[in-house]
Amino acid sequence: MAGTSVSVGAADRTDKKKRHGADAKEQQGRQKDQQGAGRKQRQGAETPEPRSVRVVIFALMVAILLAMLDNMIVAPAMPTIVGDLGGLEHLSWVVTAYTLATAASTPIWGKVGDMYGRKGAFLSSIVVFLVGSALSGLAQDMGQLIAFRAVQGLGAGGLMVGVMAIIGELVPPRERGKYMGMMTGVMAVAMIGGPLVGGTLTDHLGWRWAFYINLPLGIVALFMVSAVLHLPKKRAEGRIDYLGAALLTVGITSLVLVTTWGGTEYDWNSAVIMELIGLGVASLAGFWFVQQKAAEPIMPFRIFRNRNFSLMAVVGFLTGFVMFGAMLFLPLYQQAVQGASATNSGLLLMPMLLAMMAVSMVAGRFTSATGKYKVFPIAGSVLMAVGLFMLSTMDTGTSRFTSGLYMAVLGAGMGCLMQITMLVAQNSVEMKDMGVASSTATLFRTLGSSFGVAIMGALFNNRVQDEMAERSAAAGGDMAKVTEQSAQLDADSLAKLPEAARDAYQHAVSSGTHLAFLLTVVVALGALAAAVFVKETPLRGAGPADQKPAGAAGGDPARG
Repeated sequence: MAGTSVSVGAADRTDKKKRHGADAKEQQGRQKDQQGAGRKQRQGAETPEPRSVRVVIFALMVAILLAMLDNMIVAPAMPTIVGDLGGLEHLSWVVTAYTLATAASTPIWGKVGDMYGRKGAFLSSIVVFLVGSALSGLAQDMGQLIAFRAVQGLGAGGLMVGVMAIIGELVPPRERGKYMGMMTGVMAVAMIGGPLVGGTLTDHLGWRWAFYINLPLGIVALFMVSAVLHLPKKRAEGRIDYLGAALLTVGITSLVLVTTWGGTEYDWNSAVIMELIGLGVASLAGFWFVQQKAAEPIMPFRIFRNRNFSLMAVVGFLTGFVMFGAMLFLPLYQQAVQGASATNSGLLLMPMLLAMMAVSMVAGRFTSATGKYKVFPIAGSVLMAVGLFMLSTMDTGTSRFTSGLYMAVLGAGMGCLMQITMLVAQNSVEMKDMGVASSTATLFRTLGSSFGVAIMGALFNNRVQDEMAERSAAAGGDMAKVTEQSAQLDADSLAKLPEAARDAYQHAVSSGTHLAFLLTVVVALGALAAAVFVKETPLRGAGPADQKPAGAAGGDPARG
């Protein structure tokens, strides 16, 4: 009996263990099912269906078109605006106010999106931009127009950042390249079509429509994003670092004003420029100190610990330096030396812009298909340097066909770099920093463009003045004064100059562009040096919400 009792007890205990084990497995199964259902629910809330993504991408393309088209459309309307409102002495501020507000607000929009949700921040930026556009169209004097352009610029600062950050959250990095290539295509279309649209609107409907045209486009983007884009709402516990935002705004404003005014409004060694430099340096130093203590820094410096991100910031800065400098001086050369009209000089940039668009789209699709991207910053920097060197060889006898080929080489180089730099920068940070990563990369490119225009402009102007002085002395007359009396640097006004003065000025412009483009060759080689050290870390292929990026906690092979 005792043996039987022991056997029964052992059997009972075995049955209990089996039942306990089965219960545990069943409970684990239920937990997995619940986790799977919750994960699917979250993914359904955060990641739209492919068709919805395409609709959102279309809306984002409209937003990019708004941001890029604005200055291109407004530029041809400037003479008419001055004729209607007066205030010629303040004309430059119509552009400067917009540029300053855009640059200063860019980092803030990125941080707001990270903390409180990208959709709300993006929609807010569209609304601000549209309000600024409507008010600019209603302006009754130059002071009002400048103020309303600043409002418009505040909104524009959030458009570019919002587009890039939303793509970064919706689309995995492995698939992101092709969409960013499409964005570059939209930028090229805006650069080509903007002056034509602006001139047509001004001639037939009036200059106010150069601003009103933004309203229907913006409303379409606003409606589509509101209806289709579904991203999780955020509510950060911390507060925005207002002190840091103020210091960064003052620092950026000072630097942009230095590059805008230096050598034009004021001499480089004037008291105003020196004071602005001092204010900018002091503000940025204070910003750096504040960011070390802030709970939610506007620009967390931890993102710069990632080697790839820092290198892409450098490449973006140098690409902006080259691109916007070329966009400024190529039309000037075409008008002064090749005899193109202002409208035609914009069309003559098409070889560069079309090459940039085509290569960018090919690069994006190749990156999406293979996951490889390092080749593009390297190849782009090489092509950019070669194209710029070719452009530096242009003289008074260079044909439009030849200069077009040179521009196509430059455009192909920029196409390799334009969006790949943003893609690599985003792939180098965690999702919570997507907004500040996008805004920081955009800010560096903006600052690069400001410095490029300023430094190339200083070299160009000094060279032209020296060349004119030499030729004037050799001819026994003061041709520099004759040239300064010309109202515009276009073919019509130059045709009215005496032949000797016109010939001298064309040679001077050719010499000035030679020196300016030689400088950018050195800049492009700097971008190549930075691109060589990029570490090709794998692009994340799964949904960004489910993956940590290369460079997140847990090991970063690209971190230096």
